[in-house]
Amino acid sequence: MNPFKYSNTNKRYHTLDYFYKTKFHEKIFKISLNAGFTCPNIDGTVGYGGCIYCSKSGSGEFAGNKEDSLEKQFQEIKKVMTRKWKDGKFIAYFQARTNTYAPVEELKRVYEKALSFENVIGLSIGTRPDAISKECLDYLEELNQKTFLTIELGLQTIKEETSKLINRCHTLQCFEDMVKELRKRNINVVVHIINGLPYETKEDMINTVKYLNTLDIQGIKIHMLSIIKDTPLERLYQKEHFHVLTKEEYIDIVITQLEYLRPEIVIHRITGDPDPKELIEPTWLIKKFCVLNDIDKEMVRRDTYQGKNLE
Repeated sequence: MNPFKYSNTNKRYHTLDYFYKTKFHEKIFKISLNAGFTCPNIDGTVGYGGCIYCSKSGSGEFAGNKEDSLEKQFQEIKKVMTRKWKDGKFIAYFQARTNTYAPVEELKRVYEKALSFENVIGLSIGTRPDAISKECLDYLEELNQKTFLTIELGLQTIKEETSKLINRCHTLQCFEDMVKELRKRNINVVVHIINGLPYETKEDMINTVKYLNTLDIQGIKIHMLSIIKDTPLERLYQKEHFHVLTKEEYIDIVITQLEYLRPEIVIHRITGDPDPKELIEPTWLIKKFCVLNDIDKEMVRRDTYQGKNLE
């Protein structure tokens, strides 16, 4: 018997699918869109070059083509989704680069357009904590009254040395302050973290999750570091050959992280999903479903589940 209460399958952690089915009582799909935004860490506002792991697409490999209209992107991805699942509703996911980094009038145009598409019941907006103005916060509060809104913030790590190495260009305090501002307005917050960042220890990665567990967040995305072609990270790797986590190390760290997370925090992602044509390391990431299955099996073997270390 599964000891974890937020599950209707064999999963011992709070999956996004379970959350959506419980909240909306039907299948929900996220459709990744590219609105062509840039990033304050690219254009010189806070830094140049972006985070060292960021691909040319701004980590939007599975989003639509930014040269196409939002509607064309949406319809093309929807067509692929509905081949496999006939029924369901959609969340428009603005994934690539920093999706609040524009004048509010421009944001309104983009978000309202996405909400006008058939069967779209919410928005998920990926951004940086230093790229949400007061005016934007007020607009997001309005938006949150009329649709299911989630703001996704990139934290990656709480370790200061790593933050400098990866050229994140925002502080931990900035991140924490923005979480509080969003939650004051009752806006759902999902946080991205990356395991396997150069020179981080297992303890460092666990500490990032322990810290997040003290904040009022609603979800987390756990990524494995992908070394992608033609990035500063690839150049660093070729030069220094820092340790890349094995699949077994990654699984062990993820399970321990889950044990330190409150059960009600939704796990939106538990592994990376890189473009195989662009991936340098780790090659085991290509077999995503093997990683997911191995996490499930190891959690059963250990007889553990999300939140166990908090009891």
